[in-house]
Amino acid sequence: MKFGQAVKIAFKNIIANKLRSFLTMLGIIIGISAVIALVSLGQGASKSVSDDVAGLGTTKVSINLSGNSEEEVVTYDDVMAFEDLSEVKAVSPTVSGSGTVANGTTSMESVTIQGVIPSYETVEETSIESGRFVLQIDQDNRNKVIILGKNVATELFGFTNPVDKSVKIDGTTFKVIGVLAEKGDELQGSVDDKVLIPFTTAQRFLGQTVVTSANVKMTSEDTVDMGIAKMKRSLYIQFAGDDTAYSVRNQSDIAEALTSVTDTMTMLLAGIAGISLIVGGIGIMNIMLVSVTERTREIGIRKAIGAKKKDILGQFLIEAIVLSGLGGILGVVIGIGSAEILSSTLDYAVSISWWAVGIAVSFSIFIGVVFGIFPANKAANLSPLEALRYQ
Repeated sequence: MKFGQAVKIAFKNIIANKLRSFLTMLGIIIGISAVIALVSLGQGASKSVSDDVAGLGTTKVSINLSGNSEEEVVTYDDVMAFEDLSEVKAVSPTVSGSGTVANGTTSMESVTIQGVIPSYETVEETSIESGRFVLQIDQDNRNKVIILGKNVATELFGFTNPVDKSVKIDGTTFKVIGVLAEKGDELQGSVDDKVLIPFTTAQRFLGQTVVTSANVKMTSEDTVDMGIAKMKRSLYIQFAGDDTAYSVRNQSDIAEALTSVTDTMTMLLAGIAGISLIVGGIGIMNIMLVSVTERTREIGIRKAIGAKKKDILGQFLIEAIVLSGLGGILGVVIGIGSAEILSSTLDYAVSISWWAVGIAVSFSIFIGVVFGIFPANKAANLSPLEALRYQ
């Protein structure tokens, strides 16, 4: 029997039993669609993380001085001394807290308050929409001045320009000197939802006298590794060899760690969803065995008029492959559609992984071959005489 003829017979038998064929394919459809939807959402999450970290800048390095919280081992001047390194463009130590920011009767609770120095603008690549940024004189005099993030400014002042007006942070009055340009969502929290005050003012206002964190802008990507090594060596000496008291990380390291986590979770979920493919394969085998029983007399007649064992084997194997292949194609369509719907509904990034689509369809066909061999072999081994006697 020719291959094309066998495929036509397979489709004819599938169409003749539409409901049974659909129920047979259901396990494959669910498995394929689940794998594609989950992998696409997982890949979207990885891409979103990578984009967010890339947006932070590949030349930015984060310093965390956890061991500096009780005793000031590393001073403000020690941190600023990193600017003397040839690999470093700018250093921006920060202190952070939260409080209620109010304009008259309008207020926002739990607003992030960050103490910054003038170099913050360079390191964080922020810009001013109106007014000005923190100056060295504000830093020297501990001036009670404040820069509002875009969302905070809109919430407190609407469409009115807040520059030169006053706001209160937990009852203390600050003069608004500027509004930051809108930056949108970021991995480490949007600057649109923060307020910035001079570093020295924040130290007194928030009660944080020691430096516990700083961001460093390197001169280029090529100087990042050398700059990190020099800063680590300096901190290692200052903390007397206690390398648990500090950390110096590039944004790409954070990206790799987060991407690794999302990729692992994606593969885990895809593996769980893939179990339904095995269940679907068992369903195909069961239905094909039923089909062999129902068509025993047909098999006997075909063998009696000259059909060979390989013809019978090929016909039933092709039917199993066609069933699993159709299920795989429907699963791909439903999986991509489900991923897009979830993306729109949950406002979640999605990235269709075509390698996953290819693997899923190939695996569905493989399932058809594996679970179709047994019933196909059973049909091929039927005795013509016993098959013709079967009622």
